[in-house]
Amino acid sequence: MSHRKFEAPRHGSLGFNPRKRTKHHSGRVRSFPKDDASKPCHLTAFRGYKAGMTHVVRGVDRPGALMHKREVVDAVSVIETPAMVVVGVVGYVETPSGLRSLTTVFAEHLSEEFKRRCYKNWFSSKKKAYTKYAKKYENGAKDIEEQLDRIAKFCTFVRVIAHTQPKKLSNFRMKKAHIMEIQINGGDAAAKVDFAKSLFEKEITVDSVFAKDENIDVIGVTKGRGYEGVTTRWGVSRLPRKTHRGLRKVACIGSWHPARVSDTVPRAGQNGYFHRTEQNKKIYRIGKAGDEKSCMTEADLTEKSITPMGGFVHYGEVRNDWVMVKGAIVGVKKRPLVLRKSMMNHSSRKHLEVIDVRFIDTSSKLGHGRFQTAEEKAKFLGPLASKQN
Repeated sequence: MSHRKFEAPRHGSLGFNPRKRTKHHSGRVRSFPKDDASKPCHLTAFRGYKAGMTHVVRGVDRPGALMHKREVVDAVSVIETPAMVVVGVVGYVETPSGLRSLTTVFAEHLSEEFKRRCYKNWFSSKKKAYTKYAKKYENGAKDIEEQLDRIAKFCTFVRVIAHTQPKKLSNFRMKKAHIMEIQINGGDAAAKVDFAKSLFEKEITVDSVFAKDENIDVIGVTKGRGYEGVTTRWGVSRLPRKTHRGLRKVACIGSWHPARVSDTVPRAGQNGYFHRTEQNKKIYRIGKAGDEKSCMTEADLTEKSITPMGGFVHYGEVRNDWVMVKGAIVGVKKRPLVLRKSMMNHSSRKHLEVIDVRFIDTSSKLGHGRFQTAEEKAKFLGPLASKQN
């Protein structure tokens, strides 16, 4: 047997292949949590936009652990979650080859933001989307009720069609709404249909779907990094310094026979802009729009909102509802994300811990921020020459 000069275990997971740019640019829910008919009807997902990161100080409540009753600093991500609007319901029947949509029912009045998504060029269009459909609501909406009854009678899965409201995001130029299906879990099919119908044309807020201390899954697209070599893309070792024709390479890409390169060999190519689902991100806090005391805690009585001094870098101010989750999340700023209820039942102490946030940092993220609020800065610096008459 031959020997080798260096140990070379395989680098990089093959489970994420093919590593190419995603088609689902705003995140796609591939599966929803398992339904439990004994629970009341509830929604299982929501849409948000990544604003940025900060850090918090929290107390640890884990009896027996070394850090019990101590304080730790955690990095947290802030996701802006303006209210969504429910505009339809779709029913699915189970078949041997998977789910098949039976029928879809839309609400009578649909906003311009929703209709814009139906067109490539809204300006030059006739803007007549769903005008004929709305006539079904005349004369008692008999046809609509028939379709809802079909869903209640035949379907096992019921999902609402909801869209975001870009007009509420003042720092976005976007005018087209992001549309998604959100599964309704709990209750029987008839209860699901009644629940969906009751939400037609109404706003749903993030605190009606998720709660503090809940573990959620975040679905989105990672930051794109373009075409990159094997060392960065797969994490293979660099070759020795004196190597001919470069050292950030794979030395041997395979044997003479079979006379082709195996797909398990690391190669250069696209890195980033991949669709990813990250599980069990703990919600530390949910803030409401317009609440100027949303970041006040028992230990820090400073009245301040979540937006740091100078705004979130490459994002701006957070003016709507927001969710704070532990750790980093995928994507660049302003990236649309899907927040989904967890797929698993939690039992570990880490997942069931009640979070006691004692301080939320709102200093500037543009440099080495010293002050938490503009008032604190003015008090420390005193009268400024530039502010004098």
